[in-house]
Amino acid sequence: MTETVTEAGLQGVKNIVAVASGKGGVGKSTTAVNLALALQAEGLQVGILDADIYGPSLPRMLGIDDSVQPQVVNGNAFVPVPAHGLKSMSIGYLTSERTPMVWRGPMAGGALTQMLEQCLWGELDVLVVDMPPGTGDIQLTLSQKVKLSGAVIVTTPQDIALLDARKGIEMFRKVEVPVLGVVENMALHICSSCGHAEAIFGEGGGAQVAGDYGTTLLGALPLDRRIREEGDRGTPIVQAEPDGEIAACYGDIARKLINALAENLVNAPTISIED
Repeated sequence: MTETVTEAGLQGVKNIVAVASGKGGVGKSTTAVNLALALQAEGLQVGILDADIYGPSLPRMLGIDDSVQPQVVNGNAFVPVPAHGLKSMSIGYLTSERTPMVWRGPMAGGALTQMLEQCLWGELDVLVVDMPPGTGDIQLTLSQKVKLSGAVIVTTPQDIALLDARKGIEMFRKVEVPVLGVVENMALHICSSCGHAEAIFGEGGGAQVAGDYGTTLLGALPLDRRIREEGDRGTPIVQAEPDGEIAACYGDIARKLINALAENLVNAPTISIED
């Protein structure tokens, strides 16, 4: 693919949305990837940035071979790696799957800044940022370096996950980033043999957290083996089964997110560099 954009950075990006969670293991990256594809299915130009410097999963989830690296132009600008129609960037493209990032916080923050500012993102309606879990350096770096349009909090109905989801919401409030909504993963398990439905991780937690903080429950997704299997294959479920019921759930979440962005009257983000 030939990139026609000559200026690196976020000047052409209309909205930047952080997909975050208070803890790991709640399906945040899976949500980020499928949400990006669902937004694309709504006719938007979408990019996705893997901000998890220590545990990048985007290359595997998008089916990008470990040998693929982004093209470098003008000496220091990265061309995003195309995947399923998305423009993607990850520290995983610059290392191998077996290479640990043994870096202190400032080094990780610097890597994130480089991927944001030295990437030829071009014209995008939405840049989805897959955040690392927690409320640490990367979250603060992103909040300081760019104007975020908002954040989407991913949780499961588990009480312990909901506690950490609340911490994530509080963090974004402290840095004045609007929380656009909550996505509840693993909300319901349906037995593949008998069809029995059971809320094995609890129920209603995502709606409760959203209500407590004056935001909305964007959607609830089932605990379904296909979501994990297709992600492992590098063909996310929205791409693999675009007409399926799970893709429809992600599509509904995407449309609600688009409406939330419009309601927040978000302007195009600008970079604010701080020493």
